[in-house]
Amino acid sequence: MFKALFLLFIVIPIIEIALLIQVSEVIGGWSTIALVIATAFLGARLVKQQGTDALRNVQLEMAQGQMPAQELFAGLCVIIAGVLLLTPGIMTDLIGFALLTPMIRKKLAKNIMAQAQVKMQQPQQGGAFFYSSHMHSQSTQQGQSQVDQQSTHQQGPTTLDGEYERKD
Repeated sequence: MFKALFLLFIVIPIIEIALLIQVSEVIGGWSTIALVIATAFLGARLVKQQGTDALRNVQLEMAQGQMPAQELFAGLCVIIAGVLLLTPGIMTDLIGFALLTPMIRKKLAKNIMAQAQVKMQQPQQGGAFFYSSHMHSQSTQQGQSQVDQQSTHQQGPTTLDGEYERKD
């Protein structure tokens, strides 16, 4: 966590400052400032357009009864791109514009989904408990009898019925 924060708050601003100085030596100081402002306005416009498109796609998927995982990821990328584009700098603008490219978002989504599936299949210590057939084969007779007892008690519906009255 410390490395990520160090990178975020120390290394990236130093790189941005160095890039801004180099660009200003080539195109001039006022042109560099105009470039940063222009990318912020263009980025804000693109983020607004793609953000509304992503929201519309999420709503369409949900209306069809499907889980909008890719559309939600696209919306997250658009939000991150908006933050990066509004941050003054050359490198953050390049990363922000890259995140607004649908092809790059699809590749990122595919890579992240592949890594998420691997992590879900490999249980971590101290994390969530994942049940596997390997664990089942190692269960003891006592553990199996507890499972049998629980399953006999849960044959009926699990819905709770009751009344609610609010008193102010």
